[in-house]
Amino acid sequence: MRRRRGAAPLALLLAVVLAVVWLPRAGGALNSAALFLLMITGLVLAHEAAHFATARLFGVRVLEFGVGFPPRMGAVRWGETIYSVNWLPLGGFVRLLGEEDPEDPRSLAAQARWKRFIVLVSGAVANLLLPVLLFAVAYMVPHEESAARAVIAEVVPGAPAEAAGLRTGDVIFEVGGRNTKNVAETGRLVRLHQGRETEFVVKRGEEGFVTIAVEPRWAPPAGQGPTGIRIAAQYPFTDTIALPPWEAAGSGLRATIDSMILFRNEVIGWTKGSGGPAFAGPVGIAQTTGEVAREGGISPLFSLAAVLSINLGVLNLLPLPMLDGGRLFFLLIEIARRGRRVAPEREALVHLAGFVVFIGLAVVITFADIARIANGESLFR
Repeated sequence: MRRRRGAAPLALLLAVVLAVVWLPRAGGALNSAALFLLMITGLVLAHEAAHFATARLFGVRVLEFGVGFPPRMGAVRWGETIYSVNWLPLGGFVRLLGEEDPEDPRSLAAQARWKRFIVLVSGAVANLLLPVLLFAVAYMVPHEESAARAVIAEVVPGAPAEAAGLRTGDVIFEVGGRNTKNVAETGRLVRLHQGRETEFVVKRGEEGFVTIAVEPRWAPPAGQGPTGIRIAAQYPFTDTIALPPWEAAGSGLRATIDSMILFRNEVIGWTKGSGGPAFAGPVGIAQTTGEVAREGGISPLFSLAAVLSINLGVLNLLPLPMLDGGRLFFLLIEIARRGRRVAPEREALVHLAGFVVFIGLAVVITFADIARIANGESLFR
């Protein structure tokens, strides 16, 4: 039995390595779907593993840890927990004793409020920390990166860039004190500083380096961007980049923080009139995964997984029924009511209603994804 238990994780690890190495080299909808399932399963299992670990730490009985969703393919009982593999390969789940009912002393609901808070929030925290590792791996894997700085090709009349004094032909070297090594990095740094006066360091012909303060706006007119400039690559050069682990770790942390700021800025932009969010379901994300794999290889896939993990973490903290944030909301109600709980059956009914709404939205978004793909469209355009 010991050999079989040891061989199973080894076989799983080998399968993951083969999938990551081989699938990006292949094309087609089947491979895109396989990559998506591998990615989303890993992110969800990291989330559920955090719930599992914290629940066990506080003595909460874990009834089942499942890979995929029922119907069940197979299962084994180890101690008091069932470990199952299920037919629907869209992540996984952890089933805890008494999530709403505190009758059993080992149920989740019977634990002290601070313990329940840690168990409930741990999954989202795991998804918000995991990108540090994923981005770091993306930086360590050899990948092609543009080595051409951004040059201003056009300044829109009346835009913040023109008012500040930026000119066509300026080569951008820094935004907000950070190196703008290429066009993509320049655009990202501009979006990071929306709503704040930011110093641009540009090289202007014979004048040399000039520092100009610009405030990227929240809700620019369509096609203008936050500052009102159009940028292009100065030269068509690329370098093969692969950072050592000690540098990749710091870059991974920086990229994670930047991604969270960009997420916040995007939400603020919606409230200020820059448009609404673009939704995508599993089909749309699978399409994007395949496009990234075909065009960029392994490194961008890890970056995409990091961004999806952040989105998953933030989504689970929202106070919506069925999600961890919804359960945290009921915990806050309990605190506000000085320990008086909402009746377990009522809380369960709210989460059930949330699940029904969630499934309905998923169906609608999936139909929209399929229609977009049938029309030959992409999330990128």
